[in-house]
Amino acid sequence: MRIASWASVVLLTAFCALSSRAADDAELLRDLTAVIALLGLPCGQVVSATRLNDNDHIATCRDGNRYRVFINAEGRVVAQKQ
Repeated sequence: MRIASWASVVLLTAFCALSSRAADDAELLRDLTAVIALLGLPCGQVVSATRLNDNDHIATCRDGNRYRVFINAEGRVVAQKQ
């Protein structure tokens, strides 16, 4: 009985951690979509992102465009077409 309750606690913890990460990922995709749109670049919607470093991502758009979105040395957000 003790093992079953321990296993359910472990599974619940893992599920919550994955759900939290998924929410963070969705928020990141929305943020990258907004940044690319504000910079006036064609994208539509970011469907995936790969983290290269802190504040440095490769964003893949629904229309097939890919951008490296990062903060440059002057502190400005930049999106470079890949």
